[in-house]
Amino acid sequence: MSETQVAPQFVGSTFFAMRHSGELCGSNGLPLTPNSITILGRSQYLKTLTHPNLCSYLDVIRGKHERSIVVSEYHGRMLPQASVKSLGQVMRLAREVLEGLSYLNSRGLVHRSLSPDNILIADDGKAQLFNYGLYYMTGGGADVLFPIGSPKYMAPEVFLLQGRGQSSIKVDVWSLGMILTELLLGQKLWANLKLGQILRKILSLLHCDTTTLERLAREADKLAVFESLPESVKDFINSCLQTSPSLRPTPAQLLKHEVFSQEFEPEVLSPSTIIDQRVKNWRNNLLSERPLQELYYLWRLAGGDLQAELKKQGLVRSKPPILSLPNLVLLEGTAFGQSRDQATLLDLRVVPLPLDTLVQRLSHLPLTVFYPLTETKSAILGVEEQSDAASLPLVIRERDTEYQFRRVVLCDRLLKGYPYKKAAILKEAHKDVPPLYRGELWAVLLGVVGDIDSQYTAIDKETVTATDRQIEVDIPRCHQYNELLSSREGHRKLKRVLKAWVVSHPQYVYWQGLDSLCAPFLYLNFNNEARAYACLSAFIPKYLNNFFLKDNSAVIREYLLKFSQLITFHDPVLSSHLQEINFIPELFAIPWFLTMFSHVFPLHKIFHLWDKLLLGDASFPLYVGLAILQQLRDTLLSSGFNECILLFSDLPEVDIERCVADCIELYCSTPRSVTFREHELPSVAKPVLNPELELSGISLAELQTELSPRISGADLVELLNTKFSRPKVFIVDIREREDYCEEAIPGSVNIPVSGVDLEADSTEAVGTAIPESPELSILFGNKGRIIVVGGGDSMVDSAKFCKLLVQCGFPRVCCLHGGMAALRSTELLTPIMQ
Repeated sequence: MSETQVAPQFVGSTFFAMRHSGELCGSNGLPLTPNSITILGRSQYLKTLTHPNLCSYLDVIRGKHERSIVVSEYHGRMLPQASVKSLGQVMRLAREVLEGLSYLNSRGLVHRSLSPDNILIADDGKAQLFNYGLYYMTGGGADVLFPIGSPKYMAPEVFLLQGRGQSSIKVDVWSLGMILTELLLGQKLWANLKLGQILRKILSLLHCDTTTLERLAREADKLAVFESLPESVKDFINSCLQTSPSLRPTPAQLLKHEVFSQEFEPEVLSPSTIIDQRVKNWRNNLLSERPLQELYYLWRLAGGDLQAELKKQGLVRSKPPILSLPNLVLLEGTAFGQSRDQATLLDLRVVPLPLDTLVQRLSHLPLTVFYPLTETKSAILGVEEQSDAASLPLVIRERDTEYQFRRVVLCDRLLKGYPYKKAAILKEAHKDVPPLYRGELWAVLLGVVGDIDSQYTAIDKETVTATDRQIEVDIPRCHQYNELLSSREGHRKLKRVLKAWVVSHPQYVYWQGLDSLCAPFLYLNFNNEARAYACLSAFIPKYLNNFFLKDNSAVIREYLLKFSQLITFHDPVLSSHLQEINFIPELFAIPWFLTMFSHVFPLHKIFHLWDKLLLGDASFPLYVGLAILQQLRDTLLSSGFNECILLFSDLPEVDIERCVADCIELYCSTPRSVTFREHELPSVAKPVLNPELELSGISLAELQTELSPRISGADLVELLNTKFSRPKVFIVDIREREDYCEEAIPGSVNIPVSGVDLEADSTEAVGTAIPESPELSILFGNKGRIIVVGGGDSMVDSAKFCKLLVQCGFPRVCCLHGGMAALRSTELLTPIMQ
């Protein structure tokens, strides 16, 4: 290997799960979950295990035909290839293996596959356990056809139980005793024996008259070596090789053995006396300081292909499908006559995943990218300005290796400073959210702080409640195209998080759709239920306040009325058409808003949508709905009621990036009070300076009679005070001429309502209902700006006048809440010369 190459940091391995016989259904009437999906869901827990003496699991991928591909950390060499000979080296190895096993036991795991090949010796001499999750992820071997573990190192009780029940944590102690015996004796045990003979040898140890270690030493003709061992070492090994599990100590108990209080010659374990030059090159590389999970993520972006790497080494072999056909298939799906494919057997080989391409991609980056400064504004901006991909579409940016490296390094640094760096995190989130840290960043955007683990643990998630049955019905229908959420572990976790929310919010009830709302949070925090629960608990009050009340009819009706008014405000033509064919939002929009679109869009679209939604306020979802309608505008305008029903029963493909861009533009061009709702959670960010200028006390009955939304006096004052060459707002004062001349806003036009036929209802309503006048010409000249209609104390005339303008196709029409009298506390009203 040349000096420019880099030592692999992780490897891939593969195996096949057991297939179900035929298309059988479970007790719930649904098809059985494939074992490979069950393995995928169960294996996610392994990614949470971190210990100095364990090789971390990085990923598990489900392939075709029940194949599972495992990616894990890999350093140094296997134990048989390392130089471990002295007593000090062996006992250090024993202690480090026991520490790894003790940690696994504390997390509820048993290795069950402990052998010399599954112990790695890193270049710094540290021992690490490898492949320790196979037994756990396969459900104790129930989901695969092959046995798990190396027979020579298995405890006798494993063979006696013959697969009945789960192995205890003490089976690993026996395996360690056998490994240490070989190292101390300096010889492989039963090297030339066949499998059946090895099994008989192990079972014969149950009836030996001497200690197990002495018996093994005699068989290996190493009695002299045995007698030269210290008594404490003999006692330690014999404790490991107790044939009775009840007498055999656990790894945690063995760590307290007196042998570890003794000092042996200080020798360092090493995989080789000469460290490979490629390792030196890697250690000198700045990438070595990045987390392995981050490196693996970048490796895949840089073109890393697991399937291709496995194919190169022969671990993935293609076979013509015709050769796999059975001879006979019964009606219920049971197949006969299929020859067993040798490729489905366990292959213990591992394939190193080369990092050379990734290193080459990032080799030109300056040092400042690896260590970005976050204290100065120019420092953060400098990281982004140097990337050519910053202006590209989001989909391309998420696949650009260099750009993502810059983003993940910066976001990782900022997240470590949370909550003190919350402002900087929010600023970066406005650019985009790196997929690797999306779960953590969403929690920041939702303001999740505190000891969420203790809070979640304290909630009773086990006691049966009245909502359990409905939750169990909904979960198997929630994003089941996603392999992780369709697994048994995904179902279990989703049920726990939903129950936790229902139990901890007794004022609310479980409504269908809550499962879809929870799914994105659980997917991003699959190994952190507490954070998923905390995000859901923070999300619902912000965007769906009171939506989950037992009687939520008033909340939903107000929300949908505001949505209708927003459609009218921005697109009066589409609004008029939908009203004409009586296609109201109640027929299509309730699932949109109740689930924040997570019921109608797949997860990958929800991620991009919610990245921006979480940066907005409670009104932002209304603009998302409007942006979707605008994408479908041409189809809707040419469709009748039945066609619209069919269209929304199977929503067409929506360009989510365009949708996000459109709703941001709509949001920024709309006064905030246009979407004001009584049931919205009050915001503490913006204090109320003048209550008379704010919206309040609007009944649902009033909203139902108004086609156009209302604007608050505060928003109007802000729009008038904004310095533009051409103001954004145009005011139509519909009071009588005398009142207008007494006090009015300069620049407004006066069209007295007494001279207008408010009951006119035709496509040419303005032309026929409002008499010709210079003011009418000015009004048409300002079409396209925000038109604010202000009247007297009664809002009825203002609402009817707005309706006339809308019927003539005027966009962005709204009426001033409280009429012109609401502005008397300001300095805007002045006398007007006649």
